[in-house]
Amino acid sequence: MPSPLALLDHRVIVGFHGCDQATADRVLVTGEPMKPSSNRWDWLGEGIYFWEQNPERAWAFAEEQRERGKVKNPTVIGAFIHLGRCFDLTRSLATSALADAYGGFRAVAEALGNPLPSNRSGAGAGEDLLLRDLDCAVLNFHLRAADRSEGGGSTFYQTVRGVFVEGVPAYPGASIFTKTHTQVAVRDPSVIVGYFRPSRYTDLGA
Repeated sequence: MPSPLALLDHRVIVGFHGCDQATADRVLVTGEPMKPSSNRWDWLGEGIYFWEQNPERAWAFAEEQRERGKVKNPTVIGAFIHLGRCFDLTRSLATSALADAYGGFRAVAEALGNPLPSNRSGAGAGEDLLLRDLDCAVLNFHLRAADRSEGGGSTFYQTVRGVFVEGVPAYPGASIFTKTHTQVAVRDPSVIVGYFRPSRYTDLGA
């Protein structure tokens, strides 16, 4: 497991979360905490998800949720996030640890007679594997182990960060893709310094 000091990140980043207007109002007006996502296909495991420096993707996600009937009035909420003890998948220390964790996860699954989950494209997703069941399971396995061994049962890694190549080539022959983005999953809400309402995305869904 990587040294805690090696993955301590003192940066404060700006993240954006697409949601319903009612949710944004509760968070901003009443101080109600945001609820973490715990879908089995989440890309970075359990946590509160933000698009780093990307309000446009947060808005697009909220619009997609409206089309699926999960959001009535889409909007975007911003947050200042201190990364803290960050399991950052842009660093070799983290990806090497995750590769090791996969071996332990597979061994446990085999001992229990459970099939390994797999990453899936989902309906109409093309070649992008949007349902990351395997990645989510391995990340949760590793991060929960860190909670037990390093955090004494409390949340150890406060945030998880990853860069994802997604979408189609930006132009013919390109290796730059239209939906490439950085996501952050907050496991410890105390690292969220504060929320704000980005003026450009206020009431756009009304």
